[in-house]
Amino acid sequence: MRAVINGLGMEYAVEGPRTGLPVVFIHGFPFHQEMWRPQTEALKQTCYVITYDVRGHGKSDVGDGQYSVEYFVDDLIGLLDHLRISAAVLVGLSMGGYIALRAAERHPDRVRGLVLADTRSEADGNEGKIKRAQQALLVRSSGMKKFAEPFLQGVFCARTFEADPATVEIVRAMILQTSPVAVAGTLLALAARTDSTPALFTLKVPTLILVGQHDVLTPPSASQAMKEKIPHAEIHVLSKSGHLSNMENPAMFNEFLVAFLRKVP
Repeated sequence: MRAVINGLGMEYAVEGPRTGLPVVFIHGFPFHQEMWRPQTEALKQTCYVITYDVRGHGKSDVGDGQYSVEYFVDDLIGLLDHLRISAAVLVGLSMGGYIALRAAERHPDRVRGLVLADTRSEADGNEGKIKRAQQALLVRSSGMKKFAEPFLQGVFCARTFEADPATVEIVRAMILQTSPVAVAGTLLALAARTDSTPALFTLKVPTLILVGQHDVLTPPSASQAMKEKIPHAEIHVLSKSGHLSNMENPAMFNEFLVAFLRKVP
């Protein structure tokens, strides 16, 4: 399905009963909504499942490539308005977690619950900002291939390359299909994002934190730090997975997700 949100075409999909608990999945960078297929299949019988492509990703419009996490949040709220959903559970992985947290900070009335997967609340430090700027230059000058391979090494744990090469290929294809203009713009948006840590103390919705045991980009220590600040949050570390825990260990991810959603009012 497609809608014009804030002047750009957004690709989205809905599955499950309209009367079910609305659950919006926000993908990581630089992927698209199909990364959530294992979760959509697990929930579509009971929940109203919404997935979408963040601007510049998947089949959503690239626009001018001048992005901000604030724009990503505006797009999310615009999609909720388009679907006439007053409040939903937000499930975000990595960049999706940044968007979900910022949405909860800016629009607490639109959030019924939070699932924060392989993400962190802090803004980038100087080293992270510089690295993202260098990556943006790389994709602008050399395209996606040179960016994709080292990126893949960072998001998957070593086991996945041997045990599940099909998933690696799916993610590689997602990366290579993404516009260099969008990737560069998103990298700069992520580097400039605000620090959501102070907002953690004020969250009043049920919150689930999931993280891969071998995640080197947003390690379990970052998830534990969030857990200590969010009232009544629960946390689970997923074995046999790195930064893409929902794809590397979907059975365990879905087990904790389904159990959590049953407890959301």
